[in-house]
Amino acid sequence: MSYCLNPSCPKPVNHPKSKKCKACGSKLLLRDRYHLVKGLGKGGFGATFLAADLSLPGKPLCVIKQLQPNTDNPNFLTMARQLFEREARTLGKVGNHPQIPRLLDYFEDREQFYLVQEFVKGNNLQQEIKKNGVLNEEQAQEVLRETLIILRDIHAQKVIHRDIKPANIIRREIDNKLVLIDFGVVKNQVNTIASGGDQTALTAFAVGTPGFAPPEQLAMRPVYASDVYALGVTCMYLMSGKAPKNMDCDPLTGDIDWLKYVDISEQFGDILLTMLEVAVKNRYKTAEEVLQAIDIHNHIDNLAASMVGGLSTTGSDSRMNSGSSRQSIYSSGRKNSSTSRSRTEGRTGSRSGRNTPSNATSRNSSRNRTGGTGASRNMGRTGNPRSTERHQESRKPLKLDRETLLSAYSSGRRDFAQKDVSLQDLQKANLSGVNFHHSRMVKINLQGADLNSTDFTGCDLRQAMLRNANLGRSYLSSANLEGADLRGADLSYAHFKGTKLKGTNLCGANLSNASITEEQLAQAKTNWTTVLPNGRRGFW
Repeated sequence: MSYCLNPSCPKPVNHPKSKKCKACGSKLLLRDRYHLVKGLGKGGFGATFLAADLSLPGKPLCVIKQLQPNTDNPNFLTMARQLFEREARTLGKVGNHPQIPRLLDYFEDREQFYLVQEFVKGNNLQQEIKKNGVLNEEQAQEVLRETLIILRDIHAQKVIHRDIKPANIIRREIDNKLVLIDFGVVKNQVNTIASGGDQTALTAFAVGTPGFAPPEQLAMRPVYASDVYALGVTCMYLMSGKAPKNMDCDPLTGDIDWLKYVDISEQFGDILLTMLEVAVKNRYKTAEEVLQAIDIHNHIDNLAASMVGGLSTTGSDSRMNSGSSRQSIYSSGRKNSSTSRSRTEGRTGSRSGRNTPSNATSRNSSRNRTGGTGASRNMGRTGNPRSTERHQESRKPLKLDRETLLSAYSSGRRDFAQKDVSLQDLQKANLSGVNFHHSRMVKINLQGADLNSTDFTGCDLRQAMLRNANLGRSYLSSANLEGADLRGADLSYAHFKGTKLKGTNLCGANLSNASITEEQLAQAKTNWTTVLPNGRRGFW
């Protein structure tokens, strides 16, 4: 069929070979190039069509979005044109992403505005749920992670989507990957202008889909965390099959009582609850923060096993300490009262256990002094120091959580050698002058921390977050920093002898007077903002 673009046409559907609309006489071929096959959707801002591009071999399909300005305001066309061109530039920028449809064309025709985008064949997530039923936790987490990666990339371009929902996430048929569509900026801006609102063309970015848009977006103040909220609601829908408007809510707070509709673990539920915090200050601020929380969730069993092995506990004491640590880790990002209770209970449980780290260490020290057991007794029998070394190496490093480490530091302790502080959130912590010699610190978050003159010799710092941290005069010899994020970090006078830097991000880092080789820098990522050891800026 052929579709008529005249917004007021009473019968827009025509015969495929028609040149003009039989109902209104409008020309059917748009720009002598695009043959509209069918309508895909219609709303207050305009309409979306599926079209064939007759100018290209094979007549490939594309999606055409028509902005229909229905107003007598004489200034509208000028303002709409400016906003339309701005939207086209935005789509052209983010459309280079492999999971966002490319912008193919944009133009004005007969005082109507058109965007032409790549056609993505596949079903959106709303259609999938209606066809196949709800997702389990593992499937929902896969969707969440993949969409978060897309959001992280578009946010890096300073673009907020503003309309995240199941209908705007398509599973591409050709490769089964998710594609984010319909950024929705133009329709919200233009609707406000056309209705004579007080908002300017540059601030009317609000609305979105009711139930999915957070309060600050409805108040015309969207931020990156607004997309995080909408994605949290999307996951809620994927696991329950219910839209927010069809769920019960607390009549006092307005919070949606969605947990009773889903089968979900406490830990993954905590992540979604933090995404759905009404107040932005209590919500994950970026997609990257949510990805880090998911990583902690996925590694939690390994963490618990590490703690049990490191403390050599058995029976109920082992289970108690493991459970306390789980609560501490899961609740680190929560802001509500139940979180505070969980965190308090976790600390109380740890103190009440007979086999806490401090008690275990005390007993081991006592045994070593008396020569009654363990390594000292083995030394006494064999006289061979190598056997003692093998015994010590076989022991797993003692696991320390955030609260224990910071409390010990504030009490004056500076020696935390051979400990395991992996995955701990220590953003902006003051740990200057600490000895972390040969500690395990995989994926630790030390963003913005003061680590001046700290000893990281031999530490495992793979994928650590050290962005904007103060590492001046620190010792990183023989450490493993592969994949670590050191963007903007102060590394002046730092020592890198034997340090592994494959894939380490040093963009914007200050390496002035650092002892680091050309071979090491060649393995890391640098850019024009990196301050090299000679004090000059630029790539290595």
